[in-house]
Amino acid sequence: MTDFPGVGDAMPDIAMETPDGGSVKPSDFAGRKLVVFFYPKDDTPGCTTENKDFSALKDEFDAAGTALLGVSKDPAKRHQKFIAKHDLKVPLASDAEEGGLSDALGIWTEKQMYGKTYMGMVRSTYLVDADGRIAQVWPKVKVKGHAEEVLAAAKAL
Repeated sequence: MTDFPGVGDAMPDIAMETPDGGSVKPSDFAGRKLVVFFYPKDDTPGCTTENKDFSALKDEFDAAGTALLGVSKDPAKRHQKFIAKHDLKVPLASDAEEGGLSDALGIWTEKQMYGKTYMGMVRSTYLVDADGRIAQVWPKVKVKGHAEEVLAAAKAL
């Protein structure tokens, strides 16, 4: 078992692709708090709800000095369609196929469904402090009420 970063550790600084073809990495938010939420797939029911919930609270996160970043392995073009379809306000990023941020955090992992084994994203959220250290982790997130819970933690940080 590999030791993955947790509370108190520096957030790995790995670049991801933005929907417009640029790149973003956690250190781009230095000096601000950052919420990075990882979700399995664009335009699936739970992931859509989670993105809409964070989008609805974006102004409150901004007021709390906290940036938001949603991350999945979906390609940039798919993110563009997802953002447009649901009028999302939260910036999204595409994590690398291999060696990406989700790999470094240990949340791109083997999953099972209907007896089949596959690689998938564990829905997880990381609250990073202004110094780039992980302040709180929500592993295996349940979507309902999650964005509100993360907002409360960000305000308290």
